[in-house]
Amino acid sequence: MDEHRLGLKPIVGKMWAERGKAPTVAVEHRYAWLYVYAFVCPQTGESQYWLVPSVDTLAFQAVLDRFARDTGAGQRREIVLVLDGAGWHCGPQLTCPEGLHPVFLPPYSPELQPAERLWALTDMPLRNCHFPALDALTERLAAQCRWLEG
Repeated sequence: MDEHRLGLKPIVGKMWAERGKAPTVAVEHRYAWLYVYAFVCPQTGESQYWLVPSVDTLAFQAVLDRFARDTGAGQRREIVLVLDGAGWHCGPQLTCPEGLHPVFLPPYSPELQPAERLWALTDMPLRNCHFPALDALTERLAAQCRWLEG
């Protein structure tokens, strides 16, 4: 499980252009954010995504509860959840649902986090795009997340 921040500040990447012409991308630096919470099973590639307006203990608790319910975690199904050491992953207010067992990665080790590999896929349709508002970004991102889950 991991979180990824996306917003109205564009993701600029490589793109095709006519020979002899420089490619242009509309860029308007605006700071409005949206967070993608993603869970992935490294063995099967099965993944689940949530688009959330904030990243904090309350939001993480809601997503964790829903994930446990959707996956059937409990006495009959145990799930090991690999998490980084973010404060909202291990705060005293957080209660881990039955059947979920958090395992924390060592500090500064994103290469060990299986969910890190998802961000290039979620960013793909957003690259070099200008969104007039957060709603337009949310629509495109939600479509991509549904496609990745399917």
